[in-house]
Amino acid sequence: MTEYGRGPGSEPWHPEDPLYGDVGWEGQQGHAGHQPAYGGQPQHQYPQQPPQQQQAYGDWNNGGPQPYDQQQYQPSYDQQQYAGQGQQYGQPDQQAYNEGGWDGTGTHAHVPYAADPGDPYGQQAAAYGAEQPDFYGTPDAYPPPEPPARRRAEPEAEKPDWDPGPDQGEHAFFAGGGADDEDDDEPEGRGDRRGRGGKGAKKDKKSRNGCACLVVLLVFGGGLGGVTYFGYQLYQNRYGAAPDYAGAGNSQTVSIEIPKGAGGVEIGRRLKDAGVVKSVDAFVSAFTSSDGDRIQAGAYILKKEMSAKNAVEMMLDPKSQANVVVTPGQRNISVYKMIDTKLGLTAGTTRDVAEKDFKTLGLPDWANADGDIKDPLEGFLFPGTYPAAKGMKPASVLKEMVGAADAAYGKFDLEAKAKALKLDDPLQVITVASMVQAEGKTHDDFRKMAEVIYNRLKPTNTQTNQLLQFDSTFNYLKNESNIHISESEINKNQDPYNTYTQKGLPPGPIGSPGAEALAAALNPTSEGWLYFVATDGENNTEFAQTYAEFERLKAKFNESAGN
Repeated sequence: MTEYGRGPGSEPWHPEDPLYGDVGWEGQQGHAGHQPAYGGQPQHQYPQQPPQQQQAYGDWNNGGPQPYDQQQYQPSYDQQQYAGQGQQYGQPDQQAYNEGGWDGTGTHAHVPYAADPGDPYGQQAAAYGAEQPDFYGTPDAYPPPEPPARRRAEPEAEKPDWDPGPDQGEHAFFAGGGADDEDDDEPEGRGDRRGRGGKGAKKDKKSRNGCACLVVLLVFGGGLGGVTYFGYQLYQNRYGAAPDYAGAGNSQTVSIEIPKGAGGVEIGRRLKDAGVVKSVDAFVSAFTSSDGDRIQAGAYILKKEMSAKNAVEMMLDPKSQANVVVTPGQRNISVYKMIDTKLGLTAGTTRDVAEKDFKTLGLPDWANADGDIKDPLEGFLFPGTYPAAKGMKPASVLKEMVGAADAAYGKFDLEAKAKALKLDDPLQVITVASMVQAEGKTHDDFRKMAEVIYNRLKPTNTQTNQLLQFDSTFNYLKNESNIHISESEINKNQDPYNTYTQKGLPPGPIGSPGAEALAAALNPTSEGWLYFVATDGENNTEFAQTYAEFERLKAKFNESAGN
């Protein structure tokens, strides 16, 4: 029989304990042979504790702190269930009971509880009133204890949130803990029913541990690999050479269109997308280290897989350019021929498209106001450089030229300008500009030439009787460029474009005026010029206000021409 106050887990009384004073555990009587501990009076009355100390021991009976002699013992739920239920889950392992606290004689040893550092009485057996009697070691036990062979193992103590495992460091995350692990809290006695607690469960747990560790390693490994890759890319971008092809390219050719205002980056991006260069950075490097800024807008025929340096050199070579260049004053018939050549088409193909599809090419509403116009696109193929490579359609090339003219003309209020200049419509403004472009030689000539046209169109013009008498209009209808025209030939021709025999302006433009000629047509001089003569037969144009001055200039021309 266990001595009262000396059972397993009891701690020796300290003589300086203020609660008990001089009374020690040795003065108490043993449990056997005395009245039951619960229901009688205790052997000793202990000093009354302050209310705050009583509250610290917790609410024992859901009614607040009470003196020890007023507490009634209530058997625990497990003790009530032990009687008659020992065989419910079968015969437990005798060794498991011995290891869990049974000594083989039916006596269950008390398991010591860890001391609470905040409780000064946590290690004293009678800190809460008195030592609890050992019901399973005395005849007074109720309910009677069951033999170990029939008694169900006590439930395991509540497990912490994570299982330290054998190495005291195995967290539930690495053990593969989840919803299924909640069943691990069942008593070991149920292992034969639920399959828990045996070697299979431990093996399964180890398997899950390995899988979880593998997942973690993969995640960390992938992150490390990503950091390494991006670090390498950063190093390459800053210090490594840009990817580039070697040589002058292969046998495959491709047409590249470069828009106006494109810089090295934009050009490099277009070449890379077409497979010409390997990287934009390589092209930009070659572009900036050479004369790449001289690359003009237009189309280029290049080879695939060229080095960036060779690509820049080839684009600077006029032979690689696949463009049509329209010059100021150029007639449409010569532009059509160039487009056919660049696109590899039969001669006359582009001209046929212009005549049939001119309404779909983007002309302004006021174009083609006169039914005698020979070419509906004349004056609307604006001077500039346009891509024209094999594989492109004539209509697309023409449409871009017409769009450029419409944009240039749209900068001015041609309706108002035509009215101010005593012209019928904006088309006549473009016609005047085309004649200024064809007859003038220099920038200074343009404004004087425009004034000559406006002065001759005036109803008060009695010297030429509103006849313009321009050789350029006659050459246009003849598709020639001849300054030596006989009077008999001129007088016989009654074509609307012959300004020697027909008053006023021709039906439409006779070429593509440039920006300077257009500006001069909108802002002529006002010095009274009415005549002009190219006295050297080519570039030197002189102007006169009277017929007498004109005769003097004409004589000068005949002298220089050897007439």
